[in-house]
Amino acid sequence: MDLPEIPTFIPGWPALGLAPDAAWLITQDCESHVLALLSRLGPGYRRDGDQAVHETAIVEQGAVLKGAIIIGPGCFVAAGAYLRGGVYLGSDCIVGPSCELKSSFMLAGSKLAHFNFVGDSIIGERVNIEAGAIIANYRNELDGAPIRIRFEGAVIELGVRKFGALVGDDCKIGANAVVAPGALLRPGTRIPRLGLVDQFAYD
Repeated sequence: MDLPEIPTFIPGWPALGLAPDAAWLITQDCESHVLALLSRLGPGYRRDGDQAVHETAIVEQGAVLKGAIIIGPGCFVAAGAYLRGGVYLGSDCIVGPSCELKSSFMLAGSKLAHFNFVGDSIIGERVNIEAGAIIANYRNELDGAPIRIRFEGAVIELGVRKFGALVGDDCKIGANAVVAPGALLRPGTRIPRLGLVDQFAYD
């Protein structure tokens, strides 16, 4: 089976100019990819070391930013948010209070409500993640075993121990839902409140 390509889930991905690697390879080296984008940013950004915040974005006092980060036009990052390990926010994104976003891309118009964790993931455009929903990135119950997933009838060996999800455009993830490591969510997927998505291929 051919590896699922990011543009199949997120048509706007090629506009970033990043290599067309599998999503889990992008997130494994998220910091380097964000640094590459930093070197090509246009005007209108306030820069501080390896971080760039657009002049129209709002980052409230009390938000914590660590490592390479780009926060695009019109974004809002609330007090108590924690961004680390290479993070890219496209335009008009919201990261609410008490949200942690680690080694992830989140494209235009997407929102984390509050009390969310999203790790090692690529989130498409106009994705809404309600309060308390989690995109997990590590198989704690399997002592961090390499992630292998079942997708469209085939098993894909990702070859990595940490990967959250590739979330297509216009997905909706309900409050307190859990997306287990290694999920591939087609555009427009809707996950109910308290739902579980687990595509792991068990032996």
